Amino acid sequence: MQHIIKVLTGFLLLISCWINSPAQVSRFEYLQRIKIIEGNIDRYFYLKDKGLYLENIGKTEKPYSYLWPLCALIQAKNETEVLKNDHGMQPVMKAIDRYYTKTSPAPAYQSYIEKSSRFYDDNQWIAIAYLDAYSRTKNKVYFNRAEEIYTWLLTGYDEKTGGGLYWKEDEKTSKNTCSNGPNILVSLGLYQATKEKKYLDTALMVYNWTNKTLRGPDGIYFDAIKVSSLKIDSATYTYNTGTMLESNVLLYKITKNEKYLKEAKFIATAAEKRFYKNGKLPDHYWFNAVLLRGYLALYSVEKNASRLALFINDAERVWKTERDERNLLGKETDKNLLQQAGILEIYARLATLNLTNRKNIN
Repeated sequence: MQHIIKVLTGFLLLISCWINSPAQVSRFEYLQRIKIIEGNIDRYFYLKDKGLYLENIGKTEKPYSYLWPLCALIQAKNETEVLKNDHGMQPVMKAIDRYYTKTSPAPAYQSYIEKSSRFYDDNQWIAIAYLDAYSRTKNKVYFNRAEEIYTWLLTGYDEKTGGGLYWKEDEKTSKNTCSNGPNILVSLGLYQATKEKKYLDTALMVYNWTNKTLRGPDGIYFDAIKVSSLKIDSATYTYNTGTMLESNVLLYKITKNEKYLKEAKFIATAAEKRFYKNGKLPDHYWFNAVLLRGYLALYSVEKNASRLALFINDAERVWKTERDERNLLGKETDKNLLQQAGILEIYARLATLNLTNRKNIN
């Protein structure tokens, strides 16, 4: 009996090692996938004559895309520019400019090209991408747009629920992790660019509120708090935990306070336990791309590459099992731009990482 138990135990350990070991994917393979996905975005989603994008292929609510998929695409294009040193962000920036509005109290981007609501998180994602591009290129256009967004974001903060930013400008009913975690990143990005204390103060104010209000005891972040009832929406998504993971890493880099690095490690371990089940992450590629940003930030200081295996394996699984005959990705019947942009960012970041020698990822 003991012999059988030992054999079964050994077998289970072997299976566990197989699941947790990274797929062997070369930089060249990632670059080929990136080329295919970018080609498909241009072919199926980009309306060159209009300078705009489609939301999805199939039944659509509006003639053109909402802003959110472009928030994902602008970040993905920043990552492909890192790889190719081209100007892939430019068509997306021009499209995003069509959503710009000078509505009081400050200029920002609305959710559709016609008069529509303005979401704080949409604008934060754009600012994050522009700050990344500014850090890379030193082009002041990116910095100026991010700074303008920051000014508007401050109008979304008040002391109801003890602080925090709302999700939606014209319906101040909830304060979400998705409108606070990215705000921390915008504030820290501006601080890194300017060393102006006001940006760090904003980041810490929002960071402290988010941890106090929306962080679960296991290190995973809840979706939102309802302003009227103070009820917590306890849904959990990979991107919410991703922004807070990255925020802790950036705070550690800026302050050198070990408590932020300790917290980042705790969150990363908790996120893998919560979200990586049976060798796969949840189905939303872009949410997972935001989580990957946090893990890569942690890798930059911790140098524990084994944490990245789940992303490498999941990205390989997606390519092998969730492509249609056109090489469009996603389980949806009507393929959408948001998913293509999300997986494009993942492959671009993994290609940039360029860990073709996997000795450290085991």
